[in-house]
Amino acid sequence: METEYLRGWRRQVRLALRPEARGAALSRRSVWFDVLLAVLLTVVALVVASRYPGDGPVRMSRFENGVPVPPVPPEIPGAGIEDPAAAPPWVLVVLSALPLAARRRFPLTVFAVVLCAGLAIGDDASWINVLTCVIGTYSAVMHSRHRVGAMAGLVVAAVLAGVAFRSTQPVLPGWSSPGVVLLVAGVLASVVRLGRRRLATSRDRFAALERTHQEATRRAVEEERARIAAELHDVVTHNVSVMVIQAGAARKVMDVAPERSKEALLAVEAGGRAAMAELRHVMGLLAAPDTGRADSPADGLEPQPGLGRLDALVDRVRAAGTPVGVAVSLPPEPLPPGVDLTAYRVVQEALTNTLKHAPGAEAVVTVGWSDDMLEIEVVDTGAVREGAPADGNGRGLIGLRERLAVYGGELTAGPTPAGGFRIRAEVPWRTV
Repeated sequence: METEYLRGWRRQVRLALRPEARGAALSRRSVWFDVLLAVLLTVVALVVASRYPGDGPVRMSRFENGVPVPPVPPEIPGAGIEDPAAAPPWVLVVLSALPLAARRRFPLTVFAVVLCAGLAIGDDASWINVLTCVIGTYSAVMHSRHRVGAMAGLVVAAVLAGVAFRSTQPVLPGWSSPGVVLLVAGVLASVVRLGRRRLATSRDRFAALERTHQEATRRAVEEERARIAAELHDVVTHNVSVMVIQAGAARKVMDVAPERSKEALLAVEAGGRAAMAELRHVMGLLAAPDTGRADSPADGLEPQPGLGRLDALVDRVRAAGTPVGVAVSLPPEPLPPGVDLTAYRVVQEALTNTLKHAPGAEAVVTVGWSDDMLEIEVVDTGAVREGAPADGNGRGLIGLRERLAVYGGELTAGPTPAGGFRIRAEVPWRTV
């Protein structure tokens, strides 16, 4: 148990010490801003060090053993030989500000150089040196990839500043000593950095959600297109096949038996009306109704066909010259609308194939059920003609398999030993 705890603790330490990923490249505007800021601060620091050696324009009192030490009056030019030790530390003054030009590229290095230069200036440091140290501290915590190292350096810098300037009384109250100021700058940088990270995380999460939504929408559109394509195939194939056969029969008997040709043309008209009704329904799914009421009869939408309309389907096929026997036994409970439509489409596709590929053959439609399965079987007695999918893998049958797969059903199709063709489907009919 203890070993697992130590491993977990070490893992956490390694993750904390691991540098963060590199951010985006700096823009040209950011680089120029840092350079101009560093040059400006360097010029100000040099001016302050030359004109106000020691404390700058704002005097800060120093204490020794609790007793304030009065500031040393500036020397009068020409009154005597100036002390070379009192000359401003020009190199340290430059190093305390100019490295800030690279504060975003090398934040920890710049922070260390600026801080060491400020501490080395010592009692001659002024407010401008404290300001450059604060900027270096903020940059180190804000931009460094080694966040733990930056925070550790911040604590060390605050301690060193407190020790180096322990005898200096700032202009503001004691809580504004250089050490406290550095800590406040570091904490402020941490808060800003955490806020930016959370904002970036929120943006990434929102972008991911938007991409997921777009992908789900694209898939939904593709599925809807596939469903509509299947509906159009079922509607058009069946009704047009019936109409073509009836029109051909009417053409053959038009001269010798006008009455029979009239019946055939009436069957063509009925098939066309049925096809238009189903097409109107499918097209109605693609656009909202023009009327304000969804239940208005002018919306053009009708219920999807089901086994309740099986008789009308069989009558149309019989009128086309194909004898059809029907045996239907439905469960005592109503079928779900999707299962009911799927069963209807299975019978419709099977009879359409009989009309197209085995004209004149007899067909038998059997619908039954056992337990939770609805069983549909369509068998014809005619031989499969040339051009028909003898292996049961035609476009319409593939669409039926996809329909049945939605509800967990299966479809088998193939020739019978007697030379006909059989299509058999099983689909669960209970919703739960």
